[in-house]
Amino acid sequence: MKNKPLITILTVSYNAEKTISRTIESVLNQTYGNIEYIIIDGASNDGTVEVAQSYQEIFDNASGRSLTIVSEPDKGMYDGLNKGAKLAHGVLVGQINADDWYEKNAVSIMMKLYNQYHYDFAWGNIKIHKSTGSFIKKAHIGRLWTSTGWCHPASFSKREVIQNNPYILESMYDDFEYMISIRSQGLKVITVDRLISNFSFGGMSTKKSLSDAKKRAEIKYNIYKRHNLSKMYKLHCYTMELLKYFLG
Repeated sequence: MKNKPLITILTVSYNAEKTISRTIESVLNQTYGNIEYIIIDGASNDGTVEVAQSYQEIFDNASGRSLTIVSEPDKGMYDGLNKGAKLAHGVLVGQINADDWYEKNAVSIMMKLYNQYHYDFAWGNIKIHKSTGSFIKKAHIGRLWTSTGWCHPASFSKREVIQNNPYILESMYDDFEYMISIRSQGLKVITVDRLISNFSFGGMSTKKSLSDAKKRAEIKYNIYKRHNLSKMYKLHCYTMELLKYFLG
């Protein structure tokens, strides 16, 4: 694989035995030919690790694939991602959650984009799957630094960038903090209008109560404050959470 730079993919898991096979197979079946796959499990007490281990021989026998599985207690998904980033050897590092999955050409698209633009951080489109149907969230970077076009499950970073900017382990929006931090440093951030991954809708960011919405708005605004961005973002944070609360 001398002509194909190594790419690292990280998956963090905890009690994900029902969904992680789809995630693993989406990495295994990538069209790109040189992938290091690292699964960081938070000491699951179901069959997650056993499911992951069932793929070890397949990866070992596959050309241009390797699989590393680590299972130990952690402080949550972002702590797991920090651990995985330290183990990464790839030129780029992508992250896919244990209930999400890649399109088959995801890694090829992001590597081609890197070869063309030598980005520090980039992401593409995601398809969001809800119980009521699915839709595409388009990746874009607007004048405002918001999460409107931010698609974490479709993001790739240079290894040095993610290793030098670990998640701060403060909230469920550590990924948003990472994006804002990278932009604040003036690093090269771009997007691509291609479908990269599929995202299963749910979790803490979708809890339906005004108190939860208020808490999320406060967390996001604190991120903006930490990076000395405009106080006007406070209005944006509260407006977006209210819209999500009333419109779903």
